[in-house]
Amino acid sequence: MVSKITRGIKVEVKVYHVKETLHLNNLVHFFNYDIRIENQSTDVVQLLSRYWLIKDALNFDTIVEGEGVIGKTPIVQPTKDFEYTSGCFISGITGSMQGYFTLINHSTSQIFRVKVPLFIMNVPYIFN
Repeated sequence: MVSKITRGIKVEVKVYHVKETLHLNNLVHFFNYDIRIENQSTDVVQLLSRYWLIKDALNFDTIVEGEGVIGKTPIVQPTKDFEYTSGCFISGITGSMQGYFTLINHSTSQIFRVKVPLFIMNVPYIFN
């Protein structure tokens, strides 16, 4: 698990390999990741959007960005958290993801970014 705190918002990520399959005659690996966003600040915040940079060992970079996460734009009260699970696939046996969430502080109307730390996606059998 990796974590990072930005402006009182803690983001924790846990990643795990789900399966491998053929897609358009190429072997791809599916990973799920659990995200926990904990509001350690004293202000109410709301997640507005996300940005991901996904890299794999075959030098394919994918950018994913858009409104909310899993169809939601959650409001997170002080001392509370929001958790969700999502996933992606990579070509090759290893890759990484990093990015940020854009939030708004409901007390000040200030929009800010919260970094999601780099996390690695490795196919489990590469270490055997």
